[in-house]
Amino acid sequence: MSIQQNESLGFIRVMMVLSSFSPLFILWALRGNQEVSDLYLIPFCVLFVIVPNLFLWRRINIAKKQNDKRIIKVGTADDHKDHILVYLFATLLPFYSVGIESLRDIGTTLVALIFVIFLFLHLNLHYMNILFAMKGYRIFTICPPEDNNSISGKIPQVLITKRAIVLNGDEIEAYRLSNTVYLEI
Repeated sequence: MSIQQNESLGFIRVMMVLSSFSPLFILWALRGNQEVSDLYLIPFCVLFVIVPNLFLWRRINIAKKQNDKRIIKVGTADDHKDHILVYLFATLLPFYSVGIESLRDIGTTLVALIFVIFLFLHLNLHYMNILFAMKGYRIFTICPPEDNNSISGKIPQVLITKRAIVLNGDEIEAYRLSNTVYLEI
């Protein structure tokens, strides 16, 4: 039986994915491109760094203001610090290191970026963000305890926290950033 959770806040999920690519846009702005004038490239990159991060910051503030929080009961917890390494080496570095010498290369790179963004959304990896890591947050996938409830215990949640470990049996109060991503209070 496949359990799929309807993920609301689709727009904020897209903004979270785009904000996770902020380092790439910074690198592109610094690197420059012979085919695209800095007059266009730098504002484009700045826009794609600032706007998605503003939406992420706004979502966090809205969740706090509206007291949009949940108690997450931990059955099992997996630390996913390896996801940050995968994120860095599998997405950011290849996009940065690709040689963009023609307009066709630019188009190909942008299409590839769209594919990666789609995969991040489809695989619910919209919580990947180097800014969280820089602020000392860790990412845990939390599976609720098995309690024979037909609804709970089926869908893993992502917890963004400053804790070094999350133990089975913990009950954690967290703000809801999306239906599957929570930021510990």
